[in-house]
Amino acid sequence: MPTHIAFLRAINLGANRKFPKDAIVAAAEGAGFTDVATYINTGNVRVSTGMRSRARVEAALEKAFLVDRGFEVPTIAFTPAELCEIAEHAESFGHDGRHYVSLLKEPPTKAAIRKVEELATADEVAKVGGRAVHLLLGGSYHEAKLTNAAVEKHLGVATNRNVTVIRALVERWC
Repeated sequence: MPTHIAFLRAINLGANRKFPKDAIVAAAEGAGFTDVATYINTGNVRVSTGMRSRARVEAALEKAFLVDRGFEVPTIAFTPAELCEIAEHAESFGHDGRHYVSLLKEPPTKAAIRKVEELATADEVAKVGGRAVHLLLGGSYHEAKLTNAAVEKHLGVATNRNVTVIRALVERWC
């Protein structure tokens, strides 16, 4: 049965968007997904399903999460092989600073990729590979101009994880 690793966008932010790990598992299982597991409270969930289409998996999870929580939870899914490729790409940079990965819902166009990569400065660089944008930062993420918000402005719906989380998920689920 195909496995997908899904990333939930904008949960556990503020008082009104709480979505605990056990509730994520229950909602996914209630929607028919099996082998459901989560990792930390940032919205990382592994599911198995007979569905083969990424779009169908995302839509089914989003529907289940909306019903459970009462608010929309954009969900971005990857196969384990795709997540492994993102982690391998991360290793190719040899970056010593802060490294975040914005995970995209849809593949970006070449023109949009150029726009994001042109935002680079001496301390902030974006490297796009498939549906992942590697943000290589010299300083603090919270002080950076090249953030997930900048990525979304040009490339559409995305959610962000630090590379340490990506590596941990690969170790656990790939």
